[in-house]
Amino acid sequence: MPNYTYTGVPNEGLFDRVVHQARAAEAAGFDLVTVMDHFYQIRGIGPETDPMLEAYTVLGALAASTSKVKLGTLVTGVTYRNPAILAKQVTTLDVISKGRAILGIGAAWNEEEHKGYGIEFPPIGRRMDRLDEALTIAKLMFTEERPSFEGKHYRIDRALNVPRPGGTGERRTLRLLAQHGDIGHWFGGQMAELERKKQIFYEHCEAVKRDPTEVQLTLGVTLVLVENEKDGKAILETLTPERRAMARVATVPQAAEMLGKYLDAGFTGFTLNNNIYATDESIALAGELIKTVNNVRATA
Repeated sequence: MPNYTYTGVPNEGLFDRVVHQARAAEAAGFDLVTVMDHFYQIRGIGPETDPMLEAYTVLGALAASTSKVKLGTLVTGVTYRNPAILAKQVTTLDVISKGRAILGIGAAWNEEEHKGYGIEFPPIGRRMDRLDEALTIAKLMFTEERPSFEGKHYRIDRALNVPRPGGTGERRTLRLLAQHGDIGHWFGGQMAELERKKQIFYEHCEAVKRDPTEVQLTLGVTLVLVENEKDGKAILETLTPERRAMARVATVPQAAEMLGKYLDAGFTGFTLNNNIYATDESIALAGELIKTVNNVRATA
């Protein structure tokens, strides 16, 4: 859910619409609802002055408003929070949601909101170093009683976390995914390029003695589902030029065939954005796609 701009909805009704969409996604059969960890709206979705809500406040409220879907940020920016406090936030979300929390985390990229909020924005190499240490701290706090750790950027000293919970860069991000991750989220592209990156990921898994089948590989796709192809033109006009260039318009059978190729290539799930699936009807149509894909896989 990268979008909090709804036509005709005033600010005081904004979160009610967020809950409505999350519940509609849950009813349609989605497994996971994510929000963005941003403070400004991002390019490709809308102008930075569009409404944006703080991620973990929203997720806590959604935890109390849903019952089945997993919840998390698609990518928490490592620079925005002390990693031990972040681990505590995710743990609290897991408790509120009765075990449905997921920690999605990356190196952060939006320099403008760092400047606006006075947050340090170091070069990418140092942000990746911080991501490595943050992942180590999070895993320790999720699994050990009183862990300690001292790194270059972060440290914890016998940290308490009671109760405990039940990117595509090739050199660093994929290595960190192999070493620490349970789910890797990539963005749709040419199959040959995805296969190449997947092979690099497998090589990282081999280096750290990790079974790659333990890691789910999910894919963000700009997919416009329609009852017939003519309906797609109006939806495409609502997208920014960047998103429009990446978008694929498809009926449910066409989309199921397209996603089936990614499933055959080893990808295990897909994310769809609420700026495209803004109505109950469009979310229900995505639910039909979920059922179609699951039925095809079950009979294959």
